[in-house]
Amino acid sequence: MRNLIALCLIGASFPAYAASLRPTTILHGPIVLLRDLFDDSGAEADRVLGPGPAPGDRIVVEAAQLRAIARQFDVDWRPASSADRAVLERPGQPMNRDEAVSAIRTALVAAGASPDCVVELAGFSGPLIPLGTTPRAVVSQLDYDGRLGRFTALLSVAGEGMDPTNLRVVGQVREMVELPVASARLPAGTILGQEDVHMARVSVGSVRGEVVRVMEQIVGMQLMRGVQPDQPLTMGDLARPIMVRRGALVRLRLESAGLSVTGQGVALEAGSEGERIRVQNPGSRTTLEGIVIGPNLIRVSPNTSPEAAAARGDDVYRQ
Repeated sequence: MRNLIALCLIGASFPAYAASLRPTTILHGPIVLLRDLFDDSGAEADRVLGPGPAPGDRIVVEAAQLRAIARQFDVDWRPASSADRAVLERPGQPMNRDEAVSAIRTALVAAGASPDCVVELAGFSGPLIPLGTTPRAVVSQLDYDGRLGRFTALLSVAGEGMDPTNLRVVGQVREMVELPVASARLPAGTILGQEDVHMARVSVGSVRGEVVRVMEQIVGMQLMRGVQPDQPLTMGDLARPIMVRRGALVRLRLESAGLSVTGQGVALEAGSEGERIRVQNPGSRTTLEGIVIGPNLIRVSPNTSPEAAAARGDDVYRQ
């Protein structure tokens, strides 16, 4: 405020008016007027005295300066004591982080980043801008390392009622991909349904291994290990559901030339639908191979059936 008096235009003398000091004034523009200091300041009330404070800042005008301004413009006011003063405040609001991110993303995309990348700013503190002002932000300089996903940018911010300002920002860029992820914590052995997974955007850097990319590859499959919420699923996490467990008593089915023979056996291996496993005839101890066709149900090929056991009359098969 030291230069406030010097910026005033010295004019002709005007009639005096009884005036009162305004101890605190909230400014809504970038300049200070005579009426911002005194009520009933007369014909020169709209006289521009000088620039106001920056948004979020204040100016304090002490008693001596106030008396000099009142004399210059013939305002009928005198300080009651040296403690009299006027405080001029200009409210401001921080620049919205999203506005900065939008400007930076535009520059990054022009430099080769993906349009749907996620921009992360480290310790961002935007400039204060006047209330009601929509700032315009552009990146005037950009240093982008696409391999490491890091950048440094010089952000230029301007707007109505504020001086242009520059600030340097640093951050990271995360490329994103949409993948199926777990909707909740799921234990090993879970048979996955539609409610267990959903599509979500995932950072490419967090993806490990051969991930599943479509829902159709997941629903109906069984988890081989537990997964956490929002975790992408890999092909190694999934297997077709186990329908036969090792050591389980299973039904054996032999179909050949219109003849259907069933019996019982013991699974020597676990297996999912469509897998070939070994089973044992508990009576003859003969080992057979068959294909899992349902829960604890094995289809045995004709060339693997224990004909010798059937000829002896073993009751493990019956027509």
